[in-house]
Amino acid sequence: MGSDHLEEDVMAGRIGGPKTRNSNQWTEARFRSFIRSQLRAATMRWGPIAECLKTARVGRGEYLCAGCKETVPATIKVNGRRTKNVHVDHILPIVDPDVGFVSYNELIERMFCEKDNLQVLCTECHDIKTNDEKARAKARRARDKGNDIDDL
Repeated sequence: MGSDHLEEDVMAGRIGGPKTRNSNQWTEARFRSFIRSQLRAATMRWGPIAECLKTARVGRGEYLCAGCKETVPATIKVNGRRTKNVHVDHILPIVDPDVGFVSYNELIERMFCEKDNLQVLCTECHDIKTNDEKARAKARRARDKGNDIDDL
């Protein structure tokens, strides 16, 4: 990789860089991580998420999974510990795995969507969907990296 890509990688937060954020205490990567975690925390108070859960509820502690169409308990025991078993999922991913990050404006619009872009999934269905999205994003990054090499 040439030096032309080093600055781009640093700014994208892929590798450590100069501490230019938060009174020169944070790298760009740390700053982006902070912003992402704050936005995720704010989604917990987003009304359509609670509405989506309420709509999927079929009984006390039971929800209808939009993926497998099974009625699943809200929590399950894994290794003797209670674990969440229902997840409110964005039907259209917050970051499109085939395109990647575009802008914070688009990220916020997709993160704070209305109920029609939300669904309740059991852990198994959520893991399958998430792993598929991760694989697509990984393939896109590999394609993008191959295109960068061709451009040199």
